[in-house]
This record gives sequence, structure tokens and C-alpha cells, in this order.
Amino acid sequence: MNIKSLLLGSAAALAVVSGAQAADAIVAAEPEPVEYVRVCDAYGTGYFYIPGTETCLKINGYIRFQVNVGDRPGNSLTRPNDSDWDAVTRGQVQFTAKSDTEYGPLTGVIVMQFNADNATDQSAKLDSAYLDIAGFRAGLFYSWWDDGLSGETDDIGSPVTLHNSIRYQYETDAFYAGISVDELEDGPFYDGETPNNVGVAVGLGGKAGAFSYQITAGYDVDNEEGAVRAMGTVDIGPGTLGLAAVYSTNPNAYYNAAEWAVAAEYAIKATDKLKITPGVQYYGDYGVTAGDFNDGDAWKVGLTVDYQIVDNFYAKASVQY
Repeated sequence: MNIKSLLLGSAAALAVVSGAQAADAIVAAEPEPVEYVRVCDAYGTGYFYIPGTETCLKINGYIRFQVNVGDRPGNSLTRPNDSDWDAVTRGQVQFTAKSDTEYGPLTGVIVMQFNADNATDQSAKLDSAYLDIAGFRAGLFYSWWDDGLSGETDDIGSPVTLHNSIRYQYETDAFYAGISVDELEDGPFYDGETPNNVGVAVGLGGKAGAFSYQITAGYDVDNEEGAVRAMGTVDIGPGTLGLAAVYSTNPNAYYNAAEWAVAAEYAIKATDKLKITPGVQYYGDYGVTAGDFNDGDAWKVGLTVDYQIVDNFYAKASVQY
């Protein structure tokens, strides 16, 4: 009887405790406020608002796999390459932030690029980083001399086109004109000059219907030499004809392949996905010796084929001689 009474008493006490707990009010914790990502369509497709701000951000990039075939085509920095082919891979990502100000959109761009010749021979670099507002741009970015025709044959640009620069550019939908001051710190250098050179470049261009044009000039202050280039394209028949000409007073940081050169190509749009581009270039006084152009001439001919396999996936084949 004692054991039974003890068990019954324990059960009664447990019931009282359970009843008391059941009578307490259950208070649910307030959920934390969540701000979902909102689409920002003020600056085009792909932008979204950074949560908690009025700044719009776009993230994009690409991956490129390339196989070079030729006479020792490798670009390895750590080992010799005696093979007749070499594969390289590149990954690039770009961050673009925009926000409204009383002077117009404020834009900040950061581009990171990663290159791999193999598992150990790799490089990472800041490919661009600049601020842009009301036509003014300052930072690390590519100059107008980086532009070219659409194929892979033309050689009408600067040997180095990525500079720390300050630039102003006025532009409309059909026209632009600007001037930039460039730090020419990566060469080439002539007449005993060293890094921290400076250059001044101007660019203008536009389009009118099926015709587009661009004129670019640059003056290398330390070497006291300059170059000028004209380039244009026009839609003719099933493709686009591109013509370019460049002249350099003497080797300088803006152009040093030859004293003058002319280039032409015809980009044939064979189908909606296939583009075939034959091209040719002729150089006058080609090459540099002891800071001066050589007397010999040279020529180059090539064919580039671009094919869109699916959206955002392209294949390119280029043969140059």
C-alpha cells in the first residue's frame, strides 16, 4: 500500500505541474524583417538593388578556353615550351555599381581577371577599376587605342592599352568625343626614357545609319612622338566592311608596330549564328631597331570564324599568317 500510494502521489504531482505549464501563454518570437532582392531596371538589364541601399549592382563575366597552335605558341613564364600547341584558360568577373546623384549616375567598376597556362603557372590581375560621373572617368581602364576591327587579323592598337588615366568624354547616342591623360608606365620606352611617362590621347567617333567611324590620336610626352588612327565600318551586302589606317611619327607608347599600316576585313554573317571574317593588313617600315622604324615592309592575312553554339556560349577559330 505504501508503494502504491507513493506512485499515485507522484502521478498527481506530475499532473499538477503539467497543468500549470499548459496554462502559461506561448509567446512566439517576432520574425526578423527580410528585404528581398529587388530588380533595378533604371540602368538596363541585370542590375539589382543592394539590400538596404539605393545602389544598383550588376555582376557578369565570362570563361574562355583557348588552344594555340604554331611554332612554340606557349606563353609560360616558368618553363620552356617546345611543343607546337598550348592550351590556356581565362576567367573574368566584373562588378558594376550605379547610383543616382545630382550630377547624374555615379558608376564604379571593378574587373578581375584570372589566367592559367596550367595548374601552377597562373596569374591574377586587376583588369579595370574606375569611377565615372558626368563624363569624367578616373582609375585603371582601357584607352581608345584598345579598340579594333571585329576579326583577329588587324594590328592597329597600342602595345599596352591599360593605364591609370583621367578622362573626360562627351557622348550622345550617335557621337562621342573626349580627351585623356594617361600614365604610360608599362612601356615601351625609347631614347633612354623610364617608367612614369605620361601621354595625352583624344578620341572621337560615332555612327550614322549603317556607317560607324572612330578617330584616335595620342602623344607620348617623354618620347616626344605621336600616332593617329582612323577606323570605319559600313554594312554592305551580307556583311560588314571594316577599314583602318594608322600612322606613327616614330616608335612611341601609342603605336610602334610600323611607321604606317592599313587594314581591311569583311565580316560575313553567313547565318544568325555563324560569322566568317577574312582580313588583311599591310605594314610600311615594319619593326623597330634602336628606337627607329626599319625600312622593310610586311603583310599579314587571316581568317576568323565565330559561331554561337547556344545563348552565352560561343566558339571561335582563327588562322593567321
